[in-house]
Amino acid sequence: MADRPPMLSLDEAQARLVQGALAQVIRDTEELSTFDALGRVLARDLISPLDVPPADNSSMDGYAVRAADVKPGQAMPVSQRIPAGHVGQPLQPGTAARIFTGAQLPAGADAVVMQEEATAGEGTVTFNAAPAAGQWVRPRGEDVRTGAVVLPRGSRLTPQALGLAATVGAARLTVLRRPRVALLSTGDELVMPGEVAPQDLPPGAIYNSNRFTLRGLLQAVGCEVTDLGIVPDKLEATREAIRQAANGHDLIISTGGVSVGEEDHIKPAVQALGRLDMWSISTKPGKPLAFGAVRREGDGEALFLGLPGNPVSTYITFFLAVRSVLCALQGLPTALPRGLELKADFDLPKPDRNRREFLRVRLGADGMLELFPNQSSGVLTSAVWADGLVDNPPGTVIRRGDSVRYLPLSQLLSAC
Repeated sequence: MADRPPMLSLDEAQARLVQGALAQVIRDTEELSTFDALGRVLARDLISPLDVPPADNSSMDGYAVRAADVKPGQAMPVSQRIPAGHVGQPLQPGTAARIFTGAQLPAGADAVVMQEEATAGEGTVTFNAAPAAGQWVRPRGEDVRTGAVVLPRGSRLTPQALGLAATVGAARLTVLRRPRVALLSTGDELVMPGEVAPQDLPPGAIYNSNRFTLRGLLQAVGCEVTDLGIVPDKLEATREAIRQAANGHDLIISTGGVSVGEEDHIKPAVQALGRLDMWSISTKPGKPLAFGAVRREGDGEALFLGLPGNPVSTYITFFLAVRSVLCALQGLPTALPRGLELKADFDLPKPDRNRREFLRVRLGADGMLELFPNQSSGVLTSAVWADGLVDNPPGTVIRRGDSVRYLPLSQLLSAC
């Protein structure tokens, strides 16, 4: 029987994953319409060619004035009307200009009095109080200065980032190409929904849920996914599938087949085509992990990750391992999100003594965290029910009311 490798801490494993991925960082770029760049990674600094706003403008509907000219209670003539998108004439001394939100201040004006603090007359306006210079004025360059780096290279392009890019006139953006991931499953016990009806499921067979979960997770974080399906539990079939997967992909992911059993062919297949390390990670769920690389035909390598086969182990390992690799490939920060310190609405009297646990939890209406009652690595229901994970150190007892580290799934999916 093969010796079990010593367990690595999650931090050690992530450091090794990142180091391996940094050697394969994606450098290919493409230019996209800013409309189509959501979720992509910016490949070059975006530098502003203009000030934003480009001129002093009004932040209120009201009246543009010289602050020194205003005498409370004394009517002033209204010399002009300036809607947004129009440029008025220079403001004549002792007069006010009717102005609307976003309109450029006329030359000579240095303040805006909101219309709620003014009384309009026949061609005149009277103000209740004297304004201070700069009141309700958005100064030129308040948001962005000419030459400023608006979005640095390596930024993940969120909806608000696209809006900022449009603000400085960027109709197109240069981004990294998406990570290309080949996904395959191993195991003769696996069948696909739709191919075999539930009442006809053979003894020992199970539906391949991991294929759906992983494909969805990879697509959710912006990868191009090639689904290679289920590979038979035969060495030559496994080797050929992995050989083909290396071509044109940055990363190959398999589920199942990463133990030392005689029917697990991932290890010899990958080692014949490249290199592979078999790890035990001190996490629960998700202990076994394989990491290596497969030579491409021609030049270069595709990284390889072999994930455990239990559904929740696969799901959690995506966040703990696959996410780190994908972030590193794109030159993005790889650390887990900081999470939130929240109070537990449950007890965990018997934590795992040696492994860092990632518990499926849900935020309750009272702001406390509820624990799914069955934390087994085979209970995928827990992952659907939960909206986050509690990161619990080895041997740490949790009592109701204790503060714990909560990792929202929204952060885990969007942090890199």
